[in-house]
Amino acid sequence: MMVYTPNALRSVFAMLAFALPLSASAETPDSTSGGPKPFGSMAIAPDAEEACRVPRAPADLAETAYLRNGYRAILRILIAERQIETETCDCLLGEFTWDMALAELSRFQTSDNPRLPFKVLDLYAMADALEAEHAEGCSE
Repeated sequence: MMVYTPNALRSVFAMLAFALPLSASAETPDSTSGGPKPFGSMAIAPDAEEACRVPRAPADLAETAYLRNGYRAILRILIAERQIETETCDCLLGEFTWDMALAELSRFQTSDNPRLPFKVLDLYAMADALEAEHAEGCSE
């Protein structure tokens, strides 16, 4: 039977405390090792529909999420209207900017209240209907 002195036990724990983090980091793949990527960095390639989806509005576009969501809906409407007008099934997202959505505010404005200039749910409904109409035309 082996007897461990307190100093010997401290040495063993110290070695384990030092060795465990090293072994864990040695097994963690990174971009330079050529090994598999960590789960959090795995990206799934978007399908064509996702690649053409209007992204979330940038935070500096407007001070509130309500306004940013409204501008995103306006941009969706503008894109769908152009697609229907030109009878194209191509993604036109690259032809539109956030400034274009801001410029069209007066067309969709329902209130003089600067914090609630439009009804976002109504804009969502309009965008959804136009996108459905466009999708139907492209599926024929």
